[in-house]
Amino acid sequence: MSIALLLIPSLISASVEPAAKVGFAAVFGDHMVVQAGRTLPVWGFSEPFLPVTVRLADQTRTTLSAPDGTWRVTFSPLRASSEPIPLEASSGDARVEVRDVVVGEVWICSGQSNMEWPLSATDHAQEDIASANDNLLRIFTVKNTASDTALQDVTGQWTVVTPASAGPLTAIGYFFAKNLRANLDSPVGMIDTTWGGTPVEAWTPASAFESRPDLASVFERRNNPQVGAQHRPGYLYDGMVRGLAPFRIRGAIWYQGESNVSRAWQYRTLFPLMIEEWRAAWKQGAFPFYFAQIAPFRYGNQNPENCAELWEAQLHTYRTTPRTGMAVTMDIGNVSDIHPRNKREVGRRLALWALANDYGREVVCSGPLYRSFKIEGSAVWIEFDFAEDGLAASDGKPLTHFVIAGQDRVFHEAKAAMVGSKIRVSSDAVRQPLSVRFAWRDDAVPNLVNRNGLPASPFRTDDWPAVTRENR
Repeated sequence: MSIALLLIPSLISASVEPAAKVGFAAVFGDHMVVQAGRTLPVWGFSEPFLPVTVRLADQTRTTLSAPDGTWRVTFSPLRASSEPIPLEASSGDARVEVRDVVVGEVWICSGQSNMEWPLSATDHAQEDIASANDNLLRIFTVKNTASDTALQDVTGQWTVVTPASAGPLTAIGYFFAKNLRANLDSPVGMIDTTWGGTPVEAWTPASAFESRPDLASVFERRNNPQVGAQHRPGYLYDGMVRGLAPFRIRGAIWYQGESNVSRAWQYRTLFPLMIEEWRAAWKQGAFPFYFAQIAPFRYGNQNPENCAELWEAQLHTYRTTPRTGMAVTMDIGNVSDIHPRNKREVGRRLALWALANDYGREVVCSGPLYRSFKIEGSAVWIEFDFAEDGLAASDGKPLTHFVIAGQDRVFHEAKAAMVGSKIRVSSDAVRQPLSVRFAWRDDAVPNLVNRNGLPASPFRTDDWPAVTRENR
């Protein structure tokens, strides 16, 4: 029996006659943004075996609907334009039209509650909502839907950002788009598919686990009645992602991981797997995938190193998965609140990655990321990426949250001295060091930044057994 927390209508369209026999998928709705510079698949539903004619701008395509009533056509790339273009479909006497369609940059934003978090509940909400008045910034919000079968469509609608509409919208998605709008002469559309408190495996197709013995324990949750539907492997992918592909996008941004902290070592496999599966579904190559490294937070009775290992899993994903980027949030968290309110800066930092890598802007997109270490006598030298202009302490004080250990693997507080783009770490208590760790606990709020004021990611130089390695 199919489980769906919200029903998906068989026909979703902008303006359709009651007896219409043709309609677009939900994402093709009034006020939508279509991706510039890419071939554009457009699809929808009708009765089976009917000729369907679709027009987009000055292009027209005709096809025959499939036995299940679905149809799809593909249009040639369009240039970015703020002038609305027509999109309509017809079959016999039935006709449906999508209004106010513009061409620009489209990004997906997804994850759990910190990406879902509304603008109305952020720092400076009143000020930001009052200024949220941009006819060319639009957000498509997907309704929360968990399903045990692959749904052909999602439920959702496009919203033009105004002071009256902005409050409930994804704050990070909004600020990311706002930064793109400030730097690009183009409309920007965000597709918000998020659900608070959900693990990464729920956003991954179930088929990805079936041939993976190492992930059998994850796949078993799919049919476990004690696991909520929105937490089961594949349920959110089938209900909130599958129906969006292959809608053309520039890339995706992501904020998630809190629900996987206790299984951080496993996240090193799960997170890259999800990215790989999304890219396969969209069939447009390795599109950019930028994510926020989760913020510091004291996870109750959990080992404080669990979260550090999740941070490491995210850094590992950046290092090993092509065309990814990581926005570090160590300086803008709240160790007593898993939902820090400064979403403006998270959106800005994610946008830096896009501006640098996808839009050719000369901006520094990251804080220091650990690259390598070298032991010299009683000191360990650390090198970083994104530190070419040098390092700094955000508060002008000595660097914090460095620890060092020798063969006994007992860590001691360490002195960390900046020397250009490197750091020399030492302690009188450790004469023969083997390992350095930085910000290696969930409530760490360190002060290491680069000269651009962007914070460093936690790291360790050792590969000693992880505390979450056996957690399944």
